Amino acid sequence: MNLETIQSMWEKDSQIDKFNIHDESAKIPSLHAKYYDIYNSIRLLKEKAVSQESKVRLDRYNYYTGKASAEVYEEEPFPYKVREKDAIQRHMAADERIQTIDLKIKYYNVMLSYLEDIIKQINNRSFMLKNIIDWNNWQRVAG
Repeated sequence: MNLETIQSMWEKDSQIDKFNIHDESAKIPSLHAKYYDIYNSIRLLKEKAVSQESKVRLDRYNYYTGKASAEVYEEEPFPYKVREKDAIQRHMAADERIQTIDLKIKYYNVMLSYLEDIIKQINNRSFMLKNIIDWNNWQRVAG
């Protein structure tokens, strides 16, 4: 599942039918369960990516410092050992494998933040529905 899919789902699910408030109220628990399940799935994927990131960083550190196995250098030659701490950090910051996993984690963070906001809106939905009912009642009395 990606962010665009979640956004599309929420665009549809966030709509409130003002003429069927009772149905909207009944949908709150299922909406909460739906988006909390997605949240938990994305959170687990992020944790897996964080675990992968640690391994990739260690592998790339060993690669740049000349401590990787000979097979690694046969597949991806690197002509020298990097000895300076600053140089190692620069190489690691520019490394495509590290950048890829970092971007993946950032993407998961954006998805989690979006899902947290959705869940907050779902949690507040009963208050929104009450406000709609109060507004409708006030219009009948005033009108």
